[in-house]
Formats: sequence, structure tokens, C-alpha cells
Amino acid sequence: MAYAEVFTALADPTRRGILEALRGEPKTVGDLAANQPVSRPAVSQHLKVLEAARLVDVEPQGNRRLYSIKSEGLDELRQYLESFWSETLSAFGAEITRRMKSK
Repeated sequence: MAYAEVFTALADPTRRGILEALRGEPKTVGDLAANQPVSRPAVSQHLKVLEAARLVDVEPQGNRRLYSIKSEGLDELRQYLESFWSETLSAFGAEITRRMKSK
């Protein structure tokens, strides 16, 4: 149930903002902190949570760490959510079939 860890990580609006900021290109903590309503140390803590949830990758570059989105980190969450959609579509299809037979 890794998707539960992803839900927990994404429950915080600051972490969602950080993840969205990484959509365009990899960034350093300083780059990310410049556009967030929290301090640089707080951004670092949020990045640790995102990394633990396997949503971001970290690549050391000299004395900096470059963060980027780890797209496969969302795969299990996507599969979990799609299972609800599949069940809904199946139920909808069954209801249409039932109504067509009753005519």
C-alpha cells in the first residue's frame, strides 16, 4: 500500500506546491525555497517526505542536490485510483445492459 504514503505526502499543500514546481525541470532546494511560503530548511524537510514517498529523485551535483520528479512514484497511486474508475465503468455498463434487456 505505497499509495497511502503518497496520499500522506501529497496531503500537505506545501509539498504539492514543491512537486508542482518540479514539473518543469529539476531544481535545487534554494530554487524551490525561493517560490515557497516556507523557509529553506522547511523545504528540505518537505523534500525528505516526498523522497520517502518515492515522489522525487535526488542527484548530488558538487555541493548541491538537484531534485526532480520520480514519475514512477505516482504509478501505484494511479493504479489505485484507476481501479475505482474501472469499477464505476463496469457498474455503469451493467446498468445499461440491464435497462436494455428490460425494454
